[in-house]
Amino acid sequence: MAPHAWLSEAQSSLALMLLSYGMVLLLPFWVDPRRTWHRSLMLGAMIALALRYIWWRGAATLAPVGLDLDFAASLTLYLLEVIAMLGSVNAAVMLSRRLDRHREATANATWWGRRAPKVALMIATYNEDREILERSIVGALSVDWPDAEVMVLDDGKRDWLRAFCAAHGVRHVTRPDNAHAKAGNINHALDLLAKEDRPPDFVAILDADFVPHRNFLRRAVALFHDPTVGLVQTPQHFFNADPIQHNLGLARSYPDEQRFFFDHVQSSRDAWGIAICCGTSSVMRWSALREIGGFPTDSITEDYLLSLTLQERGIRTVYLNEPLTEGLAPEGVGEYITQRARWCLGLMQIARGRLGPFSRNGLRLRDRWSVIDTMLYWIGSFPFRIAGLSFPLLYWYFGVIVVDAEVAEVLSYFGVYYVWSLGVLNILSRGTVVPVLHDVSQIVGAIPITRAALHGLLRPKGHKFKVTAKGGDRSRIVVQWRLMMPFLVLLVLTLVGLMLGSAFDGLNRAEAGDGMRVVLFWTIYNIFVLALTVIACIELPRHERHVADRPERVIFAAGERPQRLWLASLTRDTARIRGTVYTPGTRGVLRIPGVGDMRATVIAATPDGARLHLWPEDEVHTALLRRFYTEGAAPGVVDVRIGRLIGDIARRLSFSSRD
Repeated sequence: MAPHAWLSEAQSSLALMLLSYGMVLLLPFWVDPRRTWHRSLMLGAMIALALRYIWWRGAATLAPVGLDLDFAASLTLYLLEVIAMLGSVNAAVMLSRRLDRHREATANATWWGRRAPKVALMIATYNEDREILERSIVGALSVDWPDAEVMVLDDGKRDWLRAFCAAHGVRHVTRPDNAHAKAGNINHALDLLAKEDRPPDFVAILDADFVPHRNFLRRAVALFHDPTVGLVQTPQHFFNADPIQHNLGLARSYPDEQRFFFDHVQSSRDAWGIAICCGTSSVMRWSALREIGGFPTDSITEDYLLSLTLQERGIRTVYLNEPLTEGLAPEGVGEYITQRARWCLGLMQIARGRLGPFSRNGLRLRDRWSVIDTMLYWIGSFPFRIAGLSFPLLYWYFGVIVVDAEVAEVLSYFGVYYVWSLGVLNILSRGTVVPVLHDVSQIVGAIPITRAALHGLLRPKGHKFKVTAKGGDRSRIVVQWRLMMPFLVLLVLTLVGLMLGSAFDGLNRAEAGDGMRVVLFWTIYNIFVLALTVIACIELPRHERHVADRPERVIFAAGERPQRLWLASLTRDTARIRGTVYTPGTRGVLRIPGVGDMRATVIAATPDGARLHLWPEDEVHTALLRRFYTEGAAPGVVDVRIGRLIGDIARRLSFSSRD
């Protein structure tokens, strides 16, 4: 092809891609994401572009058929991409609808009449620290409900927790063994309640690190006005940064990894009638639980299986998308990956079990679709991520081109699809899908999750429930070498391959033509993704704080004239204030309106204030917990703040270079 002809074709494809980008920029002025037909039009176009792209990939970019490495690698990558694309198309269909139950909950706020139903509020715990459980128990006791009993289900059988519960008027429950982990723990408590003269009407479930807001039960129980509803799930919000946010320094500018699911996917699932239980922050009808014999124990993700078991009996799960609880996200990368690998493994157990999508059971077609959708996510996205990082190396070291395409075609087919899909998803999710960062959040756990998917499919039984560790010492920098090493090796191999490819022409680069240019761009993108993934595996020190802290007015009396200042952050025994700089050692009293006074000493000066050590009395400490964890809206960041995001990434990269 003549140079000017290539340029003309490339310009045409680039113009098409820019047209797609321009339309995406104009869409917010034309569409209302709350309207189903607007969502359907945008996502329908996305599906059409996805199918167009995957057809082109199969028809025009594969290596010639043969018994060689070129064809084997090219076909393998294509098949993995097809599975991942099927998951994306399936997700687009699901996102085409959305249901908001806010008005329904408000309209039925007192459907029960004069006498409120009885609720058992269960906190399931195994090995969490006192600080974590204290927060949850105080929050549960503060719930605004006239007839609620707080039960702490202690599989750790700890004497100090029994004494703490007794001091706060909370029922402490243990059992002879720890069979079936969390599901067994809850079922044991359900059996105890069944023997009482007046069992509860509803059961609320909280993980040990989750704190309910005061209105949690009032809002959730309102949806039980419909007798076909057996379970109400509410979203999980987090008052601390997850490991990706924290280790990349993005706690102020980038949402936690689960925001897209809880803020958008679950509402879409609810619109299709396939919302799922997510364990904590849910409320269940007592009669429905007894009808199915309690929590199922056939999977280590007992919550998802619970929704399927209920639905088989015609009992619905619905979703109330309101911030009614807040909890502690996994604080380390290892715990973050362990949690997600457990979810993946449990889903594969469900898929291979009695309520799997291809088994003979009483599930509706849409319930089977629900399981298939989740399967496609776990077995499609993560193996394809690994392949996407690895396959360019075949070119740099062996001269194998796995995607044999011209730049103009890549822009026309992939570029247009990518720009449109990214734009539409961000319109629907308030900008939470950020390239590279979204990739990092999946890549960091891709290897263990892929391994869990294979184990679950091939050997679904015999897997133990692994508790996600919370708390512990997080005061030091810890390099997660075991998790980092595969990505560090890939990064080094990618950089070396790129340098060798630039220095030598021994692998027939000239004959590769545009295929080399495609691999070059792909490689450069992988370098950015791998570099951030490596950085994400470096655990930064963290001093837990309530990241939802909006600056609040406080008074610090350290002399004759008390100063009215801003409270910037707060932990169990420290605070940071802004407005006046104090010297270390200064003593005074910190007053938080609505909470009380506490003794405080300046332990460090900051550019705009000071860091304090606090000595709150017991009553003030309890009031602090109630103030900062049981009131207010969603904690943390719920959408992307682009200006801050760019600055935060620059600061984190600068910090890494100094290390």
